[in-house]
Amino acid sequence: MTLQSQTPGAASTQATLHLVCGKIGAGKSTLTQRLADAPATVLLSEDSWLAHLYPGEITSVADYARSARRLRGALTEHLCALLGAGLSVVLDFPANTLTSRAWMREVFERAGVAHQLHYLDVPDAVCKQRLHDRNAAGAHPFAPTDAEFEEITRYFVAPTAEEGFHVVRHT
Repeated sequence: MTLQSQTPGAASTQATLHLVCGKIGAGKSTLTQRLADAPATVLLSEDSWLAHLYPGEITSVADYARSARRLRGALTEHLCALLGAGLSVVLDFPANTLTSRAWMREVFERAGVAHQLHYLDVPDAVCKQRLHDRNAAGAHPFAPTDAEFEEITRYFVAPTAEEGFHVVRHT
């Protein structure tokens, strides 16, 4: 995969919105950190934002869905402004449902910029092992159990060609 470097102040058509799709533990945050190393690129992490805005308040999938919806609503204009200023943005937000991808499409279309949907196609067993390792290390703001992994994974929808995204598949 080749990524072009962007320079500050470049035309908005040169900016790129990077999206990530993959189950919990697939490596989305690791990939987004690498993508954000490119010049003139900003990383926004949903887990970090939610942990700071709603400390101790997200205890269920319903809590997460409500909080994530609020966060996305609050960030839409800001993301469009960053992209419009010529900065590339890496969203460490799960593009795991049709609804979440529709919001992300709204952002890059409103901003008039390119996008890449990075799909981390990783087996569940690998995701769960990584999840166990991550939880044991205690360094991530979100530490789901196996039961929560299963519950959240029920909502996962892999991207399809019909959606029209530029997909970069990672295995």
